[in-house]
Amino acid sequence: MATPRISVIIPAYNACRTLPACLQSLAVSETQPFEIIIVDDSSTDKTAELVRDFGAMLLSTGGRKGPAHARNLGAREAAGEVIFFIDSDVCIHRNTLTRLTFGFEANPEVDAIIGSYDDSPHEQDVLSMYRNLMHRYTHQQGRREATTFWSGCGAIRRDVFLKYGGFDEGYGRPAIEDIELGSRLVASGHKILLDRDLEVKHVKHWTFLNLVKTDVFDRGMPWTELILRDGRMSNDLNLEMSQRVSVALAFMLFAFALAAAVYYKGLFLVPLLASMLFALACYWTESGVSRGKGVKLVFGLSVGAFLWLSYTHHMISLMPPVLVGYLLLFIRYRYAYKTQFVRKITGMAYGAYLIASLAFIARFLPTRVPVFCFYVMVLSIVAINHRFYIFLARRMGWLTALAAIPFHLLFYFYSGLAFLIGIAMYLKKHFLKESRDEVVRPASEPVMRSK
Repeated sequence: MATPRISVIIPAYNACRTLPACLQSLAVSETQPFEIIIVDDSSTDKTAELVRDFGAMLLSTGGRKGPAHARNLGAREAAGEVIFFIDSDVCIHRNTLTRLTFGFEANPEVDAIIGSYDDSPHEQDVLSMYRNLMHRYTHQQGRREATTFWSGCGAIRRDVFLKYGGFDEGYGRPAIEDIELGSRLVASGHKILLDRDLEVKHVKHWTFLNLVKTDVFDRGMPWTELILRDGRMSNDLNLEMSQRVSVALAFMLFAFALAAAVYYKGLFLVPLLASMLFALACYWTESGVSRGKGVKLVFGLSVGAFLWLSYTHHMISLMPPVLVGYLLLFIRYRYAYKTQFVRKITGMAYGAYLIASLAFIARFLPTRVPVFCFYVMVLSIVAINHRFYIFLARRMGWLTALAAIPFHLLFYFYSGLAFLIGIAMYLKKHFLKESRDEVVRPASEPVMRSK
């Protein structure tokens, strides 16, 4: 097979912060692309000037039309036999294009190849590392013959892409346009390959609100509608059976917590609040996030609520281990970050203290049964996903991985909510379409009356 020419297409909107690193990674690639096409989706910053200075081909959408339209525009103008899509906040490795070229040469029956993020995210705060590593882990566990496409690091033969009309431009903002394209390709008998060694680096900084918004509105809800439209739910990537069971357990967990809080009130809320504050303190100390006045105020009010509830519900024995735990975390953050070895040792020591504290607290709880049931559900989800947490711990540290567990539990919960909302939206659209398409029966012929 002849070596395919690769056209790299990058949609960009206000990408001045991340695009320079992306273009620099392409400049030092051991295999140079045939062309680089940047499609500016009407940025209001200096993205266009930056591209011109770099010397890449620049196209404009002529108005904010979304990444699906931008990628389609770039694909129509591309001259390479293979189109390689990456995002403006992605940096390729030196061998990424080499491996991609070899993948198409060695597998002439393959129409598209996708890769994964590497295991060294650029942003080092807990939330960004957790999210990018979760994406990495999901793709590393996926089947080699994929059932989806991915535009963050995905290549496709240009003639196949154009034959199927490219991405659905009905998605006006970043959503599941790549998943939808992959669904159409697989349904038509085309082969998509997941190459776990085809890696790129994600340089995106995640915030909690952006994470929830993306998972619920840009992924969960439209993906649910796509599943219902096509009538297929593959047992792969985010849709594995273990993920579905985890969503169900997360719903049970939150429903049980709500019922126990209503019935037992402070007797259940105090240990729950203590555990939450432990996790929150771990997150803040490990992540290095800004500790402004708002953060300190929220944490101070939470600690005050814990102390007041402990006192009013005669659970004073909980105060010492929790307060000492906060003090140890502060000391660790202040003095134990000088070397990785010291950080690792103090992290293990604090983990041991945390387990011992929880065991001590459990002895004095008047509501041991509901609290025990709550933590059994939590541990069930942890057990199902233990390989993921071990993966996180090896790359983030055990204490940092512990801080990511609450975010993962929330992920399963709001993903389930997104699925339910997506079903409701699909049914609403379906019934509205049926109402519009209903054939209006012609009026009856007039009855002739005799005189």
